[in-house]
Amino acid sequence: MVSFHYSIKSGKKGSARRHATYIEREGSHRNREDLVHSSHGNMPDWAQGNPALFWSMADRHERTNGAAYREHEIALPNELSETQLIDLTERLVRNLIGNKPYQYAIHAPDGKLGGIQNPHVHLMCSDRIPDGLDRSPEQWFGRYNPAEPQAGGCRKDSGGKSPMELRQQVTLRRKLVADIKNQVLAEHGHEARVDHRSLRDQGQDRRPERHLGPRFIAGMAEAEKALYAACRPGATRAPVGS
Repeated sequence: MVSFHYSIKSGKKGSARRHATYIEREGSHRNREDLVHSSHGNMPDWAQGNPALFWSMADRHERTNGAAYREHEIALPNELSETQLIDLTERLVRNLIGNKPYQYAIHAPDGKLGGIQNPHVHLMCSDRIPDGLDRSPEQWFGRYNPAEPQAGGCRKDSGGKSPMELRQQVTLRRKLVADIKNQVLAEHGHEARVDHRSLRDQGQDRRPERHLGPRFIAGMAEAEKALYAACRPGATRAPVGS
């Protein structure tokens, strides 16, 4: 069974354009050679074909201390080809994002341990839900007016939900992501499957693998890296150094 990783993060006002530059490997990130594919969609008329403008306006006009974007970070199966990874990502986008503005980038860096590629997608989206009304950038990110929608901004997807409802939503999304991954793996003849549940809920009596991080790995001797990489597939005990 391949590993499962799915996280949702929030980006504060002022960070959206910078993060979009990072995932697109632009500017100071241009020398990174792990970008596989990128795309965007559902942009309002004033930002058609220009997601950078959309995120810049989010940084400028979203409320103070508000979320300018949400990011879904999802590990992708390295059993799939580049074309299959793009198809999988497009399915994830349709099911997770709906009609909200989004931008994504697939990265496939070589793993620091074992040299195995680590494909994953950074999927940025706005919480704002388009409703067909024509709005300027400033109004788009303004406060929603339920009595007169045309006088306010676009409604936020997270608006009015309790913490319990938001947690339940995350659980359902994790299962959805796992189901879509497994569907695509099966379609292409792979036996590997992912499971969104915790190890305990899966009935596995082992601790989760420790994420070491690039800085820690850079300080390891080559023999340590080889030993750790050899122990990773199907590990039945805690990783070395945990």
